[in-house]
Amino acid sequence: MRNELYLGSISTKATEEDIVKLFSLVGTVTSIRLIHDPQTGEFKECGYLKMATAAEAKEAIETLDGALLVNRVLSVSEARPQPDKKKRPFENDRGKPSQGRSPLKGKK
Repeated sequence: MRNELYLGSISTKATEEDIVKLFSLVGTVTSIRLIHDPQTGEFKECGYLKMATAAEAKEAIETLDGALLVNRVLSVSEARPQPDKKKRPFENDRGKPSQGRSPLKGKK
């Protein structure tokens, strides 16, 4: 298990400080990143939090998944590895456009 967690269903009224305070009950929080829409700046009610160790991350999932934080039930799970953002859609592993047909090509 990794030490990075995905947090979902975060109240729009919760602050980073609120979240760190809650997770500090089970271990050491090393970083937090709340997700905002890049165009509007709107909070997407989710984020990522890193604990000092994988054991602390596991404890956080077991203890805090379903916890109430600022009148909202928080969802806590292990973060999945994020895809390489440098690739554009429909690119193959060598960074070149895929040779396959577009699913929309030829449709009216």
